Amino acid sequence: MIYKVTLNGKTYEVEVEKGEAVIQAEYEAALPVAAPAAAPAPAAAPVAPAAPAAPAAAPAAAAGANSVTAPLPGNINDVKVAVGQTVKAGTVLVILEAMKMENEVVAPKDGTVSRIFVQKGAVVQTGDPLVNID
Repeated sequence: MIYKVTLNGKTYEVEVEKGEAVIQAEYEAALPVAAPAAAPAPAAAPVAPAAPAAPAAAPAAAAGANSVTAPLPGNINDVKVAVGQTVKAGTVLVILEAMKMENEVVAPKDGTVSRIFVQKGAVVQTGDPLVNID
């Protein structure tokens, strides 16, 4: 297949065969373009998250049935509650940074914060307990 590709304002005619790209004709003088690597098969992605889910239950069980756990691995940017504070469902408990995005971990139910397991700067894994709500 032959494609016309514009890169940084320069247009190239590119022929693609079996995952490799070859510059056929340059419309303007420029550096050669390397072919991107083939993307991994999408079937492999769902397998990875399934494996950590089983071990994640152990830390949550040790912390208590009322624990709010980390939905994904990351760094704790902020703890928005204190022990003894009354919270309503949806109240932001913790700000968790994962993949350069800030995620709000919210209270799943009304209650009182009885224990905080993390502090700002902590690194957590999926399923690690963050806060207990009684």
